[in-house]
Amino acid sequence: MINPNWLQTFCTLVEVGHFTRTAEKLHMTQSGVSQQVRKLEEQLGCALLVRQGKQFTLTDAGERLYREGRQLVLALGNLEQRVAADPAWEGLVRVMSPGSVGLKLYRRLLALQCRHPALVIDYRFAPNADVERAVAGGGVDIGFMTARSSLEEVSVRPVAREPLLLVTPAAVAEPDWETLCRLGFIDHPDGAHHTGLLLGANYAEYESIQQLEKTGFSNQINLILEPVSLGLGFTVLPAHAVEAFDHPAHVRIHPLAHPVSETLYLASHRRKAMPNRVKMVEEEALQHL
Repeated sequence: MINPNWLQTFCTLVEVGHFTRTAEKLHMTQSGVSQQVRKLEEQLGCALLVRQGKQFTLTDAGERLYREGRQLVLALGNLEQRVAADPAWEGLVRVMSPGSVGLKLYRRLLALQCRHPALVIDYRFAPNADVERAVAGGGVDIGFMTARSSLEEVSVRPVAREPLLLVTPAAVAEPDWETLCRLGFIDHPDGAHHTGLLLGANYAEYESIQQLEKTGFSNQINLILEPVSLGLGFTVLPAHAVEAFDHPAHVRIHPLAHPVSETLYLASHRRKAMPNRVKMVEEEALQHL
């Protein structure tokens, strides 16, 4: 393989046309320039220059090497610049979070992409365990979780708190225990967990979700309140999911005596450097939480 430093020296010599000025341009000695050209000739097994005192002309091999080699030198220079560049508003940023947080952030990050079209937002909705594994495996740049990580590779820090809300059909005025039992529960993937936290803190009768008749289920965060709005049951959801519902007049949020919130954690890989574009997207996301 041709030594790229020798190739650059040779191409510069051809362009400058003088050993001394080439040495000055490359911050080398004149003997260093001559030595690198000779090493290149030895490696290729052919003469590249015909030396005539302080002057020289190119051999056929020298002309071919310069013609093709100059493109390689330029490409290597451009590659070096691209690798070293770390633009803040250009490139792919992969984000993953539970659905409620995603409903809050995704549109804001799309607005950021509209302002900076060279930025590409890849946003995935996923439960905590999937977010944790993706961050640890390098599959995402930014993760949001509602629980601390148990994996050594994942670093988390608390960044916000999100209230859990009891939501019933709009006609329900007082959500006492008997009313909730009569309504039935619209379940979702985090239903048992959220219900245990909120109802357990506010209803002495609550022991487990098994006490409540399940009258529906959806694993789509933006659809969970649809059956509630039709009077088919009640549910417990994080505030961001409730705020994103398109028909707020058809449901009712009930303040309870003992509010409960989940801590939202920002997760990143403990040993990976964060590019500027990821830092900028992270800063934008945190402004909206």
